[in-house]
Amino acid sequence: MITLYGIKNCDTVRKATKWLEANSIDHQLYDFKKQPLTAELLTDFVKQSDWSLLLNKRSTTFRNLPDEIKNNLTDEVMFAAVLEQPTLLKRPLLPLNGELNLGFKADHYQALFHVK
Repeated sequence: MITLYGIKNCDTVRKATKWLEANSIDHQLYDFKKQPLTAELLTDFVKQSDWSLLLNKRSTTFRNLPDEIKNNLTDEVMFAAVLEQPTLLKRPLLPLNGELNLGFKADHYQALFHVK
């Protein structure tokens, strides 16, 4: 079973979940609103991707960050900020075959899961 990481009420997460269900792909949702984002999990995400890709700079959460954080986006600052506010991450996150897939696009999922 695969795990999709995100927030249940996020439109993009809903699209990904519907796509997985429509294609009979067994999955579970790890909802950051209900389950904590742990330092270990975030470390795994960072190992598989780059902050510049992981961080959702278009989100309301990011826009509402204090300027001292936005102007000082070091690994340590971002790690602490994301642990406190997981909605700073792009969604959904789908670790699969040693790769972290960010966001949802149906054609990308079709290729990942070899669905026609």
